Amino acid sequence: MGRKTKWLSSVLDVPSRNRQAVRVAVLADSDTRWKWGALTARRIAPDDRPVELSGYLLRGRATPTARQLAEVGAEADTLREVTGTAFLRTLSDQAESDRPYDLVVLALVGGAVQAMLHGTAALRLEHRPVIVTGYVGVVYEKLSDGLLLRHGADVVLANSRYDAERFRAVYEGVGADASSVTEAALPFLGGAPYAPEAGRETVVFAAQPSVPVTRADRTYLVRRLVEHARLHPHREVLLKLRSKVGEHTTHVEEFPYQRLVEKVPGGPPPNFRLVHGNMGEVLDRTDLLVTVSSTAALESLHRGIPTAVLTDFGIREPLGNHHFLGSGCLASWDELDGGGMPSPDPVWAARQGVAPDGSYATAFDQARERVTKLLDGPEPPPVSPYYTATTAPGSLPGLLARYHLAADGTPLTTRPAESEPSGIRRVVREAVRGAARGAYRHGVQRVAPVIRRMGEL
Repeated sequence: MGRKTKWLSSVLDVPSRNRQAVRVAVLADSDTRWKWGALTARRIAPDDRPVELSGYLLRGRATPTARQLAEVGAEADTLREVTGTAFLRTLSDQAESDRPYDLVVLALVGGAVQAMLHGTAALRLEHRPVIVTGYVGVVYEKLSDGLLLRHGADVVLANSRYDAERFRAVYEGVGADASSVTEAALPFLGGAPYAPEAGRETVVFAAQPSVPVTRADRTYLVRRLVEHARLHPHREVLLKLRSKVGEHTTHVEEFPYQRLVEKVPGGPPPNFRLVHGNMGEVLDRTDLLVTVSSTAALESLHRGIPTAVLTDFGIREPLGNHHFLGSGCLASWDELDGGGMPSPDPVWAARQGVAPDGSYATAFDQARERVTKLLDGPEPPPVSPYYTATTAPGSLPGLLARYHLAADGTPLTTRPAESEPSGIRRVVREAVRGAARGAYRHGVQRVAPVIRRMGEL
């Protein structure tokens, strides 16, 4: 009998847990991580039980807006904004209730994952949930940094065979337990296989908030997109945006493409448009996907859509396009303007977990099996991250303090107790918070560039 169904059997006098839903909490800190976390939770939960999903949005710079949440299309039974310490209190309260959480998915940056792991360990829960974490897309930078911050979770998901091998090598390289690494895939791959339509030629550029980063490089991309549209008036050229001006996602967008398009001399041609919306729906009408290194390239490749990863700025680690070496997708705008069409390498695609050969249907079997065994087995051991006061005494206390936790993972006593205000207090608080976020975004998108230009004089 599973460790969390003993109370159910005593109440209902049934030997099976199949009658009971899996209670899942997903904590996310941005729109894309919310999408990854919510969809992953449903894919890795045991097949024979429904999922009761509670969503929590970690309060911070990238907390998604209602529009962003609607766009990603990942639903929850409940959804609310919290601080890290408030989330830990919720875990503690739920653990003492009749129906504690079975599974927690941490869809966060590495530092936040590490803080929640230490915070959960400090709770010393008698019946703690199984903890799962991973990455929302291509892991092209800070591999060891991000992985070691995620160590301590019961399951660290890898989005491909390639990633699983790299993840295990990092953990084994520092003498840490690598058994948590579990091969899976990106949970949002899917959609109908690519089917060309007579008379339709749609080119989509998938923008990223931080790659490339400079105004000059982003202006260059807008210019090449507009020129491509003018060279091929029979094509529809779409610039797919991640967010609207003022909204933030996983990364800070200092120079929004919307503003750069407004400055195109003479304006863009009629066959050029800006689009928002769900990426899967945009791909439904795409005949060529172009990007610098967006995860959208993997979605496109999975569906068999011709996909180009730009080399115009070089093939460099900071851009992330080095991840696509050997993919067959590397191309320049000059090549695309001349009618070039990349052809993906099937071996590379298979190692990345995006081969459109039907194998995606079983991509989460290993993760689901591991989660099911953990849920039905004995109580898991205490959370034991690699970073401790012994292994990282110079960095861990400062990292935890950023999330208002002491070095031992307990809430800082100097921080006033948090409560959720109601009525007029909540309205005022949200107004102040909205103004603060607006000021921050203005600083990033308006003030910072001016200061940078002044410094270059």
